[in-house]
Amino acid sequence: MSLIGVFDSGVGGLSVLAALRAELPHERFVYFADTAYAPYGERGDDYVIERSRKVAEQLIQEHGIKALVVACNTATTAAIHLLRAEHPSLPIVGLEPALKPAVATSRTGHISVMATRGTLSSAKYAALRDSFSGSATVRAVPCDGLVKAIEGFDTAGIEMLCARYMAEAGPFGHATGEVDTVVLGCTHYPLVKSQLQRHAPPALRFIDTGAPVAQQTRRVLASLGRLADGGEGGLQLQGSGDLAVLEAAAAHWLQRPRQTDAAMPAPIPT
Repeated sequence: MSLIGVFDSGVGGLSVLAALRAELPHERFVYFADTAYAPYGERGDDYVIERSRKVAEQLIQEHGIKALVVACNTATTAAIHLLRAEHPSLPIVGLEPALKPAVATSRTGHISVMATRGTLSSAKYAALRDSFSGSATVRAVPCDGLVKAIEGFDTAGIEMLCARYMAEAGPFGHATGEVDTVVLGCTHYPLVKSQLQRHAPPALRFIDTGAPVAQQTRRVLASLGRLADGGEGGLQLQGSGDLAVLEAAAAHWLQRPRQTDAAMPAPIPT
């Protein structure tokens, strides 16, 4: 059974992987965390494009993947058009901040987007934001350092940064001019949603892309006749950094035993 490749600059894509495994329980996945070269969100496009190409090629050459999910907003905005052009026979699903559902559900018309600086400064994000300029006011909240804190299991740092960036995302409420919807525009941020919620009223909506990406992946595979026909799903972990750290992250964020189905410490070329 062919595998579905999933990659991110680090552990953030595990939030998307969890949604994929729930939506596609019979599929086998290989997850690549490019932690030795993270974070992508605070790098330039050329850097992200180079890393995305090398990771995609690694997954294709080693595993013959039947689909690729770019579980990183920054890599999607910088590189997915090139990956699709270079691998036309491979279905590739990417991410973008979930502005469309946020605009559809917001009652005040005021939305904050928490994302990396790389995502928020991209032309793709600007075009997405501008497409809703007549129907919503969108506030960008670049969350410098939050990805690094999550990657490092820095509890104190996560709490401090969540408090800071939620303060910048407000004021929250249902009155005119108040934000009632927050888009989690980086795959790392759903992993700390509970910490973010501590600094928000109970009615505040948080929207991320995990479930929609999983649903789109199912649709794409079904249209190509590539859905797994029953059987038990599985997961392999791979990365450019310390595999033990990735295993610990999977155990923590996915409630997964530390022993992986197949742990593969295979750094890719620089």
